[in-house]
Amino acid sequence: MSYSAKSGVSLSSRAARWWWRQQPSGAAAAPAWSFGSSWSRPILDMSYSRQFLDFQGSSIPSSMKKLVVTKLSQNFREAVTLQQDSPVPLPGDGDLLVRNRFVGINASDINYSAGRYDASVKPPFDIGFEGVGEVVALGLSASADYTVGQAVAYVKAGSFAEYTVVPARQAVLLPSVKPEFLTLMVSGATAYLSLKELGDLSEGKKILVTAAAGGTGQFAVQLAKKAKCHVIGTCSSDEKGGFLKSIGCDRTINYKTENVESVLRKDYPEGVDVVYESVGGKMFDLALNALAIKGRLIVIGFIAGYQNPTGLQPIKAELLPAKLLKKSASVRGFFLNHYLSDYKMALQHLLKMYERGDLVCEVDFGDMSPEGKFTGLESVFRAVDYMYMGKNIGKIVVELPHSVNSKL
Repeated sequence: MSYSAKSGVSLSSRAARWWWRQQPSGAAAAPAWSFGSSWSRPILDMSYSRQFLDFQGSSIPSSMKKLVVTKLSQNFREAVTLQQDSPVPLPGDGDLLVRNRFVGINASDINYSAGRYDASVKPPFDIGFEGVGEVVALGLSASADYTVGQAVAYVKAGSFAEYTVVPARQAVLLPSVKPEFLTLMVSGATAYLSLKELGDLSEGKKILVTAAAGGTGQFAVQLAKKAKCHVIGTCSSDEKGGFLKSIGCDRTINYKTENVESVLRKDYPEGVDVVYESVGGKMFDLALNALAIKGRLIVIGFIAGYQNPTGLQPIKAELLPAKLLKKSASVRGFFLNHYLSDYKMALQHLLKMYERGDLVCEVDFGDMSPEGKFTGLESVFRAVDYMYMGKNIGKIVVELPHSVNSKL
């Protein structure tokens, strides 16, 4: 260990080497000094060393576990490998090193593992879109806004790892490390921005939310209710229906026991004004047919097709132009990456709603799954399976445990 007299904290040799590499040439050396002798030596300025240490002196290991896509496939288990001894990355000047405490599971994780988002990216590459954890190290420029020990959330590829380097400008400062905050990063922001930009919600409008008890559906239901809309939600069990009623859903449709098309035709003969659609295939067709005059169908996903080789489920596309024309209706797609200019505004709004108690952020840790709670990166595979079996209520989250040496 080396010691910084100026800051009064110990600095591991690894951290010291890294800190030295971050400094501009010559920036770390003070003028030489001597006590009447012929020799002199540079004095290393360690005034910032506290910023680069693990919180309260807890050690940062040299290696970690992470998930890596080693083969392009829509089968997550075939595509992804758990690596046991990957080097812990070092943050650059404007970066944070985040020790992940919770990571989120998204339906699109298998789209990413199948290479559907960027054909130019070839394996191996990191996976996982979002995480919540603590800052354990950071670059000098990043230290202007962050300190070691702060809780942050982020959206960035590579969250399925024990440690992730996150550009400070992409991080979101949190009051504490809680899994509920993770539900807002992708799922909540998708619901908020899509309905705000494309939904044109107003009092009395009828809103249909498919997969309403899922990670993003739960927010679409609540935000539509906040806009004083009448909300209909589809789900796959009575338990999910009970949850939906608890967050304000006016009419739940269990598609395992009820015919969705018949219910919509009978209970809403004039149609629904907005559909928040994430299922695809037959559900898309049903939702399209249920649109009212000037109705809007917002497509935020089509999970029913993601496990297919093409990533799609067939729809009656040949009839689409005629159906839209007949009702002056529209179909709009929403992809969160295209709305990043409004992302932080949306997230801050959602965080304030949650902190006021105006928003339920349901987390599903898989406690009711056959093998129990999703703990550790090894359980990400089970968590993805759990999602595609349609078992979750709310956002699926995996907790990452820490070693006994950690003080975080």
